[in-house]
Amino acid sequence: MSDKDVSDWWQTSIIDMEPGRIDIRGTPIQELIGAITFPQMIWLMLRGDLPTAPQAKLLDAALVAAVDHGPQAPSIATARMAITCGVGLQNAMASAVNTLGDVHGGAGEQAVMLYHNAAEHGVSEALALWRRTHGPIIPGFGHRFHKPRDPRAPRLLELVASAAEAGVVSGEFAKIAEEIQTALETGKGKPVPMNIDGATAVIFAELGFEPPLARGLFVLSRSVGILAHAWEQSQKGERNKGPTPPHYRWTYKNDAP
Repeated sequence: MSDKDVSDWWQTSIIDMEPGRIDIRGTPIQELIGAITFPQMIWLMLRGDLPTAPQAKLLDAALVAAVDHGPQAPSIATARMAITCGVGLQNAMASAVNTLGDVHGGAGEQAVMLYHNAAEHGVSEALALWRRTHGPIIPGFGHRFHKPRDPRAPRLLELVASAAEAGVVSGEFAKIAEEIQTALETGKGKPVPMNIDGATAVIFAELGFEPPLARGLFVLSRSVGILAHAWEQSQKGERNKGPTPPHYRWTYKNDAP
């Protein structure tokens, strides 16, 4: 294999590097260090350019809002249990992140998909299509724990509204989300408020992130909470801590004929 063949094994526009030089998206890393924030760096890595300060502020708000939801969340519980098994922080974090699937962690991506569909076909058709293909649960709306509403969503929507007034974002997806909420409440005859996934999905859609990146960004955010819980648990000296206290028993069902 020639040198040319080897150099073409991987191709990327993200980073160029040689001894003594690291360029991220064409900018020397030393010019970025201390000059941009972590949300700006995330944007640069994913999009290839730098966001405006108001765009970065909106992204930052979404990342801050979703960092944690307590030990009852499967991802956080997984991290804490893993630590008590004697693994390192990185192992606990990896175990936790791997639980962030379609049901726990995927609603933001699904909500962005729903918003895009509604933008193209209208809210009624988008909801009908979602129900036909995915079932009755609409991602981003309602919450089994927070009654009457998720306290994070209204604040995020306030920030989106301010950004729309300033011309930072269009406000199109915020309006679509509100229309979906109204349609759901009309159909159920009771409040079905937007939750954190629906609100962060509004921000990600308004900022132009593709649906799969909405989940990736959520994983980045929730990883902060995962790390914090894993570290806290590591300081307790507890061993082999399962999902329930030892004196609790599971339900045994004899399926033998």
